Amino acid sequence: MSSRSVGVLLAGGVGQRVGLATPKQLVEVAGRTILEHSLAVFEGAPEIDEIVVLMTPGYTDRVREIVARGGYRKVSKIVEGGASRTESTWRALQALGTEECDVLLHDAVRPLLEPRIIAECVRALRTHQAVNVAIPSSDTVLVAEPVPDGEVIGEVLDRSRLRRSQTPQCFKLSVIREAYERALADPEFGGRPATDDCGVVLRYLPDVPIHLVPGSERNIKITHPADLHIAELLFKLAAEVPVGEGADRAG
Repeated sequence: MSSRSVGVLLAGGVGQRVGLATPKQLVEVAGRTILEHSLAVFEGAPEIDEIVVLMTPGYTDRVREIVARGGYRKVSKIVEGGASRTESTWRALQALGTEECDVLLHDAVRPLLEPRIIAECVRALRTHQAVNVAIPSSDTVLVAEPVPDGEVIGEVLDRSRLRRSQTPQCFKLSVIREAYERALADPEFGGRPATDDCGVVLRYLPDVPIHLVPGSERNIKITHPADLHIAELLFKLAAEVPVGEGADRAG
């Protein structure tokens, strides 16, 4: 029997870069909040048994209202997020306890996640301990070298091997818990934190391979004001052309 699969929505951000006083995950796009769009994808995914929401402190009651009004039955816990991404993830892991399960950690501000990606991540966790969603880089990536009057190109990286990381980032609970326990025991971790959960595993459990699952160009992260408009257009396009009929396959 396969272990349960838990979707963790990391919604602890404040939305400063979008220029808003309220958390960006509570901004409305295409008729409902960004958080609701993300909740709906996980609620509708047959592979997901349970949902945990990590929310900005002070806004958990608002999330409870959204969950109750929307009838999101899979939501089991709503937890206050921490001061950083890694602290929020650790709070989610503590809320899950120690019983082994599959954990899919997703940025709540990626509301255009496709069900296909969730299905492929859960399938990959049957044979892998860690999984990341990524897409090829369509841009050439340069390494900049500082010079007295600015920067120059130091190196041009091989684009064929470069990927842009997305979420969900997925793990066996025991693996991601151990990685975080090692990180939190490292006095240097606070001064040099990882940018995401795969970074924690890569640094503290280097022998655990992180399998890649193809993401999607649509799976954008809403970070800047322009992203709200892009997301609005993508939702409009999705309504006109259902995912699967002409949707990209990240190639």
